[in-house]
Amino acid sequence: MEEPRLHVLEGCSSLYELANAAIESDVTLTDLALRRAGHDELDYDPIYDGRSEWRILAPIDHPREPARCVVSGTGLTHLGSARNRNSMHESRSEDLTDSMKMFRSGIEGGRPALGSFGISPEWFYKGTGTTVKAHGEPLCVPAYAADGGEEAEIAGLYIIAGNGCPYRVGMAIGNEFSDHQFEKTNYLNLAGSKLRTCALGPELVVDPQFESVHVGVKIERGMGALWSKTFRSGDSEMCHSVQNIEHHHFKFESHRRAGDVHIHFFGTDCLSFSDGIRLQEGDVMEISADGFGRALRNPVSVLPAPATLVRVIPLR
Repeated sequence: MEEPRLHVLEGCSSLYELANAAIESDVTLTDLALRRAGHDELDYDPIYDGRSEWRILAPIDHPREPARCVVSGTGLTHLGSARNRNSMHESRSEDLTDSMKMFRSGIEGGRPALGSFGISPEWFYKGTGTTVKAHGEPLCVPAYAADGGEEAEIAGLYIIAGNGCPYRVGMAIGNEFSDHQFEKTNYLNLAGSKLRTCALGPELVVDPQFESVHVGVKIERGMGALWSKTFRSGDSEMCHSVQNIEHHHFKFESHRRAGDVHIHFFGTDCLSFSDGIRLQEGDVMEISADGFGRALRNPVSVLPAPATLVRVIPLR
């Protein structure tokens, strides 16, 4: 891409196909993309704004089997994440919550020397490729949810090669949308609060500068800005290094299955929820990060139907 023009690649139908071809040919993804760049160009502005027959997809997926795309994340990586989580679950001021204990363990052992690994970070499962939405698509608050709230993050995007080796394809802006009100009722609800839709994009950055990245997050309601904040994310801004996070994610054999795609969120430093904001139908969440292209924008969709009982049929 050369702002504000998009180059159409020839001989591939997805990033998944292009990345696998790069691995098999032992060339960089950038070099292969440049080789595949055709003469056709598109105007990015109307596509980004949703005014074109072309539309933006999530920057990576598994084109044939969405269930083979694992979506996960690491929590308590930033100072703000520990502060926000601790405020949700604090009981007695003289006691450390489990969240703060986990955060402190990351401070003490989450940044090992190059080539070694340290203490394991908090890890959570978010779903499969069916939960991943693109720029402009709504993120849903289902009928059974207590609420829905943005989590402005950077995500790592990975493909597992035929020999079981994980390759980082790149990174992208992410909105790791979660149910903070449900989590607040009991910290053991964290796992369930994460099983919501999320968003990536609009752009993949192949080899970003991720040492220290300025991130902005904004909530729009109606015609104006309701809330906004900025923070810094990146390798030097977290208590766990990217190397340590990646090791502890891919140490599991089931996470190194050839042909799988992985999307892993690296955490955030601020939440509108912590400032008393409750998102409503039609609110727009905007997340931007320096060096990561255009902002990711997604509206909130609150599903109005009442929660219904899911019946399981015994197979007699």
